[in-house]
Amino acid sequence: MTKSVAGELADLKLPVERGCPFAPPAAYERLRERAPISRVRLTSGGEAWWVSGHEEGRAVLADRRFSSDRRKDGFPLFNVDAATLRQLRSQPPLMIGMDGAEHAATRRPVIGEFTVRRLAALRPRIQQIVDHFIDDLLATDRHPVDLVQALSLPVPSLVISELLGVPYTDHDFFQSRTAVAVRRTSTPEDRQRAFAELRAYIDDLITRKESEPGDDLFSRQIARQRQEGALDHEGLVSLAFLLLTAGHETTANMISLGVVGLLTHPEQLALITADPGRTPMAVEELLRYFTIADAVTARVATEDVQIGEASIKAGEGVIVSMLSANWDPAAFKDPAELDVERGARHHLAFGFGPHQCLGQNLARMELQIVFDTLFRRIPTLRLAVPADDLPFKNDAVIYGVHELPVTW
Repeated sequence: MTKSVAGELADLKLPVERGCPFAPPAAYERLRERAPISRVRLTSGGEAWWVSGHEEGRAVLADRRFSSDRRKDGFPLFNVDAATLRQLRSQPPLMIGMDGAEHAATRRPVIGEFTVRRLAALRPRIQQIVDHFIDDLLATDRHPVDLVQALSLPVPSLVISELLGVPYTDHDFFQSRTAVAVRRTSTPEDRQRAFAELRAYIDDLITRKESEPGDDLFSRQIARQRQEGALDHEGLVSLAFLLLTAGHETTANMISLGVVGLLTHPEQLALITADPGRTPMAVEELLRYFTIADAVTARVATEDVQIGEASIKAGEGVIVSMLSANWDPAAFKDPAELDVERGARHHLAFGFGPHQCLGQNLARMELQIVFDTLFRRIPTLRLAVPADDLPFKNDAVIYGVHELPVTW
């Protein structure tokens, strides 16, 4: 039976800095051992329910009585000043902030772009992109090489640019603005400016596609809407904003961390190089192990809800720690062990329920192709610095490394 406690975790800062690069903060484990659902006090003000158990996390994320609408009173927001909150509430919500029928109506038209079958047609092109950047890697005579800039960032940036119809020549712009937006240490003013500049850029992009459509996701959405007789410019801008910013930052960080994880566990790397058929399961394990998007999965109860012994009242905020849930020993035996043969497909790295990550199949494909190709073509790849000396992104909402020096 699920327990709950009304105890407090003083000064809970999100994201909590990991005690070591490869493990959740010790505070997460302490809370989960006390109870998988705990009442905590946040440094940003107020209280919320902290869900650290895997079973309990899935229950919350699948329950439609918990709202994703960040404009609702009680929704647990972090490091958001009054001006930013007013701006948030004045703008149309992104898809991740919608509920029920509104969310389904926004998600349904684009979900077909991300099916396994549809994405399979992209595999040859993604392979070409990965080979291109590895060709450049092998052609350099300067060592060490920063793998973040040479491979991790450009691969997903080019893939998402081609899929969405965004000029790749603008990648420096949207990468830099996204980095500011997700950096925890950014000032509210810098974060607002980054969001505003990105939104203005995307607004102009959608306007151009409305007059000059191409063969890309947004052009197809525009054509569909016109056929249905209701062009929703603002809705397309919000959708484009979400897909562009989320479509490269997360995958880029997982490429880098996956390389670090495999290079620091050579026995696991040997398993997938000997048999690439193991790579899909290795990707699932790496996603579980690092869980780069941790406490971003917040909700607010719209009515009283009972989850196990936790009585959550309407209007109370709830935060599902996907990192803690993915290291729950009740769901994953010996969670601190990186085991590419674990079969960890039930992890929560992509969320769960109605808001489960739209682009998860694309991310999986990119990661599989990168890992198989990189270690096949550069079998002597190694870290140029000790893993503990890497500059990990403890200052960011999305975990990763700022730089990844490698040599061979």
